[in-house]
Order: sequence, then C-alpha cells, then structure tokens
Amino acid sequence: MSSDPVVFLPGMMCDARLFAPQLADLSRDMAVTVAPVTGGDRIEEIASGLLDVLPQRFALAGLSMGGIVAMEVLRRAPDRVTRIALMDTNSLAETPQSAAGYEPFIIKLRAGRISEAVEMMLGRDVLAPGPARAGVMSALVEMAEDLGVAAIIRQTRALQRRRDYQSVLRRCKVPALVLCGAYDTLTPLKRHEFMAEMIPNATLTVIPDAGHLPVLEQPEVTTAALRGWLKRPLMLQNRVDA
Repeated sequence: MSSDPVVFLPGMMCDARLFAPQLADLSRDMAVTVAPVTGGDRIEEIASGLLDVLPQRFALAGLSMGGIVAMEVLRRAPDRVTRIALMDTNSLAETPQSAAGYEPFIIKLRAGRISEAVEMMLGRDVLAPGPARAGVMSALVEMAEDLGVAAIIRQTRALQRRRDYQSVLRRCKVPALVLCGAYDTLTPLKRHEFMAEMIPNATLTVIPDAGHLPVLEQPEVTTAALRGWLKRPLMLQNRVDA
C-alpha cells in the first residue's frame, strides 16, 4: 500500500462530500485529504495554488474537473505526484463549439436557478438509472448551493479555457488508474480507453451500474478499485479491468 498521503480533487460544483465513502474507508489506514478546485479562473491557476499547500509528495485522485486539475498538477510537478487516478474526466481541450455550450448553464446560474443548472449539467443521461440516482442528484444540488454561483461560474470559465493534456499523459511515469462509470455519457468510456492507451502502465477500470459519479453511485466497488491502485508497485504492465 502506498505510504504517501492521498489527495482527492472533486468535480465542478462539488466538495469533500463527493468522496465521503472513500474518505471513511481509506482514512482507517492512510492519510487522505480533499483539496478544493475553486482557487482561480484558469486550471493553471488552480493547480499552482494547490501545489503551494499540498504535501511534498502525494498520490493524486481527481474526478471530472478534479481530474483535469490533476493532469495540470502532474504537468507542473511530475516529481511530486507518486501515482495518479483519473476518474470520469477528459484529457482534451474544449473546442470553440463545446466551450460555447456552457453558456446556457451559466445563464441559469446567474438567474439563481442552481438546481436546474445541476440537472442541465448532470441530468438523467449522465448518471446510471436506478433508485440511487435521486439521492445522488440531491447531494449534488446541496453541494452546488453551498459552493455558490460565483465559484461555479469561475470553475466553468476555467474548464472552457483548459489546455489539451494528451502529451502530459504520454509522459506519465507513475502508476495510473483510469476509471469511469459504464453509464457516463458526459465523459464516456471511449475517452477513458483513449486516455488509458496513452498512459504507460495504466489500469482501466469500468464501474458497472454507475455513471459520471461512481464514487457516490457505486462507492464500494470504486473504493476497491482505488485500493488496488494504491497497492500497485511503481512499474506494472498495462491491464484492463471491466
């Protein structure tokens, strides 16, 4: 098991509650923390601020926007990241068309309609179907309301301006986990397969019966995958778990 502290980076609109099941489990036998991804208008600025306060060396796990920030941290300080987990995220930059697609979301936020904005971003086709979906959506709305409109708009602007991280992933030299929910249509499996192929020694894990937020939708299976990643030696052949 890795002896380095584990740093979790949440997705847009989310805080430490996103990783509550993982924190409860992993904190029994290792140091774990959650760092916010709200500290700037650009991904680079957020990552730079985090590196000022994070431990000298750490294992890094990011989900969605947190995964994008994690890739920027790896780009800036590859010697400080001992292993990396990228969950339900995207290594590609936004196109002008996809960046413009965020504008209706921002309009809803500015109108104070946070619940509708969350549903627009993470609605029915992003989470897995089933009885757990309503509870996950409720938790998302609560986190978004607590984070506030101004912080979420800053996060959105940072996402719109993000760079392409393919070259960063190709240079990655640490144990890597690429994980996604089978039902995730926001950052679908195909993109995760693409990322896992780029990263030397990457493990691809697909979580059944989960969508964009497997940490909450299927917490036990997701935590088991993270524990497997934390146990991996520094060099291991590529493999796929599904």
